Amino acid sequence: MSAIITEKFRQHNADQFFESFTETDGNAYYLFLGKATPFTSGTTSGSDSSPPTPQDGERDETRSWDAMLAAKKIASTDISYAIPRRNWVNGTTYDMYEHDISSANTSTSGASNLYDSTFYIVTSAFRVYKVLDNNAGTAYDGAEPTSTSTSPFELGGYILKFMYDISTTDIGKYVTTDFVPVATDSTVSAAATNGSIESLRITAGSTYTNGTYYAAVYGDGTSQGTSDGAIVRITVSGGAIASFGLTAGTDTTIHAAGVGYTFGYVNLDAGFTFSDSGLSSASAIGGSGGVVDVIISPEGGHGKNAITELGGHFIMTATTVSQAENDDFSTANDFRQVGIVVDPTNYGTTTVATATTARQTFVVKMSSSSGVFEADEVITQATTGAVGKVVEWDTTLSLLYYQQESFKGFGTSATTGGLVAFSTTATITGGTSGATGTPSSTSSETVTLANSNTLTLTSGYANPELQADSGDIIYLENRKPIQRSSDQTEDIKIIIEF
Repeated sequence: MSAIITEKFRQHNADQFFESFTETDGNAYYLFLGKATPFTSGTTSGSDSSPPTPQDGERDETRSWDAMLAAKKIASTDISYAIPRRNWVNGTTYDMYEHDISSANTSTSGASNLYDSTFYIVTSAFRVYKVLDNNAGTAYDGAEPTSTSTSPFELGGYILKFMYDISTTDIGKYVTTDFVPVATDSTVSAAATNGSIESLRITAGSTYTNGTYYAAVYGDGTSQGTSDGAIVRITVSGGAIASFGLTAGTDTTIHAAGVGYTFGYVNLDAGFTFSDSGLSSASAIGGSGGVVDVIISPEGGHGKNAITELGGHFIMTATTVSQAENDDFSTANDFRQVGIVVDPTNYGTTTVATATTARQTFVVKMSSSSGVFEADEVITQATTGAVGKVVEWDTTLSLLYYQQESFKGFGTSATTGGLVAFSTTATITGGTSGATGTPSSTSSETVTLANSNTLTLTSGYANPELQADSGDIIYLENRKPIQRSSDQTEDIKIIIEF
């Protein structure tokens, strides 16, 4: 049994994901940064220079929660449909739009699927064009296209169709080396005609009688008011059918585009070709081996929906983390993990989070301390036996930010491997620095942080703001460490393919 997942299914899933950001009962998506401590063979495997590939399972999901530093909600204004970036370069051979690309009818580049082929181009001015004809698979030879006409035009030996401009705002936000945002131009969409014939595929043949001929396109289409349907003008020169173009009198081209075609055929036999565009005077073309195939336009016509026509089954999220944003993102350490979690809940509740940002480290306020705790060092607590690792030590406010990961001697007891929470006022000691601190015993205390946000502690401690292991982590990426600093902003783009 043979089966496929269709492009429309992929696009449907992309649409559902995109819409879930704005629906009344939609989802809450958070980008998170994590893993302040190095990858090692003894814990996560891999190394900082060669990060391990995340595994799709419970182990890595729970570890990601343990290592999470902070999260930021992805707004509906931070997502876009996207397509692979295929830059215009003069002298390059591009594929052309064809409705019937398959393993039996590959594109010029050998692609067996339209959306794997290079049938559109992106210019240096970030205008996007669809290639309707690639001059029988030859290299583009001409100026960079600039036209925004709603009609196909000929340039560089190709026939092109303007699709849309990428706005200056979207260029800055969504354009990457490999992807560009995709959107539908309303003017181009309004001018599109469903089922019109706008391009042809020509096999030249031989021994035809030179001249100009006309032939009907037989199929399920109808006229646009000038004929019974689409009409092709056929130019024969040197005994061969000329290649498709738009210049009258030199190439085989569309005389009338028709409307509503889902299939169409051009019959070159005697009695089916004519000397006039009204198809009233039969004129035999003779010859053999020639074929005029009509290319069926996508549903709605070329330009009706750029997202679906160009294969926009990619969704890009573009999230900016500015410095210590809301005092939730530490700028005193690095991170090695980026992910997306959907519908996490607030700490200790089942209520889906709505805050713009969320701190995911534990915090303890010291009533007194000696020395300076170092980032990433192991800390232990006398009496309780709790073990953790330092994320940040705020000397000014005497706040120690820390994590407890699920590795023996790292976040759990070096003896038993069990998790023990930091609590009480027992002394906390830095394993490398030798710094010590005594947790505050104040039952409830609110501290004003560096950027005027506040932190409330209970008996000296504050929990993370999101409930660990809540929601679902739907994207996870391990990368080489990125050091943060107080004046640094991260612009993080994630591409999700459906």
